[in-house]
Amino acid sequence: MMQQPTDNQAIAQTRAWIDTVVVALNFCPFARRELDRASVRFQVLREDSLEQYLLALIDECLLLDRDPDIETSLLILPQDFDAFDTFLDLLEIANALLVEQGYRGVYQLASFHPDYRFADAPANDPANYTNRSPFPLLHLIRESSIERAVANYPQPALIPERNMALARKKGSLEMQALLATCCQDKGAGKH
Repeated sequence: MMQQPTDNQAIAQTRAWIDTVVVALNFCPFARRELDRASVRFQVLREDSLEQYLLALIDECLLLDRDPDIETSLLILPQDFDAFDTFLDLLEIANALLVEQGYRGVYQLASFHPDYRFADAPANDPANYTNRSPFPLLHLIRESSIERAVANYPQPALIPERNMALARKKGSLEMQALLATCCQDKGAGKH
């Protein structure tokens, strides 16, 4: 069994992925600004049960409610959700919980996973790498921020299509290499 990364390693590898893939390839044209403003929160979750993960998600929402300086939270899950199908189950329950707790229209969950696969894509489609990350991630995003960002961005609906085309142009080997570079031991890293 592979050794679990420390929290600092998980954060450093996730940050490297954001810098090397998300920002460098412009998969999210809004990410650089928030990184530069230090308004991205990186939180590692290691819980004992599904219920505790869900409670931690709501705790993170409450934190965002109280602290407007945190623009977005990345919840890093370095254990328990290695299987993509299990992660999708968590995502479905988490989205339902956000609605139940009154967060519809307040926060949105984006999801990333080392084995991410779009429903209609083959496993080896390079486009899957637009959502492949070093660890399973739940990304809590303020909906009001999304609305402001896309209001000033030309044709925001084309972002996913452009990202998929770029990943396909680069090919699976290059995208896999970029992700692998981020997954190397980054030690404590800066976050």
